[in-house]
Amino acid sequence: MRVLNIHGANDVRLDPREPPVAGSNDVVVNIKACGICGSDLTYIKIGGIRRDGVTAIGHEAAGEITAVGKDVKDLAIGQRVIINPMNTPSYIGSGGPEGAFSEAVLVADARLGESILPIPADLPYAIAALTEPLSVALHGVNRSEAKAGDKVAVFGCGPIGLGMIVWLVDRGVTDVIAVDLADSRLERAMAAGAKAVINAKHENLRDRLFALHGSHRYFGRDVADTDAFIDAAGGPNIINDVIKLARYQARMVITAAYMKPVEINLGAMLTTEMTITTAVGYPTEMPQVVAALPRLQKKLEPLISHRFSFDDVLRGLEVAATPESAKVMIEFGATA
Repeated sequence: MRVLNIHGANDVRLDPREPPVAGSNDVVVNIKACGICGSDLTYIKIGGIRRDGVTAIGHEAAGEITAVGKDVKDLAIGQRVIINPMNTPSYIGSGGPEGAFSEAVLVADARLGESILPIPADLPYAIAALTEPLSVALHGVNRSEAKAGDKVAVFGCGPIGLGMIVWLVDRGVTDVIAVDLADSRLERAMAAGAKAVINAKHENLRDRLFALHGSHRYFGRDVADTDAFIDAAGGPNIINDVIKLARYQARMVITAAYMKPVEINLGAMLTTEMTITTAVGYPTEMPQVVAALPRLQKKLEPLISHRFSFDDVLRGLEVAATPESAKVMIEFGATA
């Protein structure tokens, strides 16, 4: 077998490995599909997480159980499952010994409904593997407290931002504006349900947002009628641009990973009483996402922009780093 390991900054390799063996409380999952995450690309750029050795990556995984420990309850060989990496002891793909870019992965202390979730009947593995990023997106939307009738702007139309648009529209938020720098991603945002898009590279964000969501005068300055802003992009100017535009008690949620400190204008925030908060991971959302997958399958399929075999995973990483990509999915053998 093989596993994708980071050996240093921008040094990622497919290494040979021994097949995993399940202990009494573990299961082994043969991976059928695993998505490339932006965090995978970040780990590669910085040289991994485990500074004393290699970092195995891959955490957006779905597959089939092929071995079950004697003390594991309610899980069986042949069961089609999704892995919840946040609920695994080794935090699969984010610093532990296991990564899901491998033909098989060990899930230690496997628990049904916690680290392992069943795949709904007939759902393709590639759609099931969207569960993890869709859970991140749903948590961000939940943190925004957006509700039907609100006006929301989503910055960044990569897989997380696109997932957020899907969830916003699904809960009745029909006035969603997507902001990005790539026309191809904005096209996907429209397909996901955005009412309008802004290419901030070529258009004036303030003027376009005012035209689309409306504006009014407050404390001596013009502010947008936008109720919530979600930052899934991480651009250095986004936070302060939003502060300048935010209306009274508007809400901003940051899901993007900022690698450097950002100076913000607290004076402008003071007069509007806007809220800036963050969202990370998916503390409770994954079961809800799994339940919704069959209903949303047709809307989710366009989120997968590229598919590669595991043999071509290094090429998949290259494509995932381009603005033309959405979710790049790595598939292993038969994936029906």
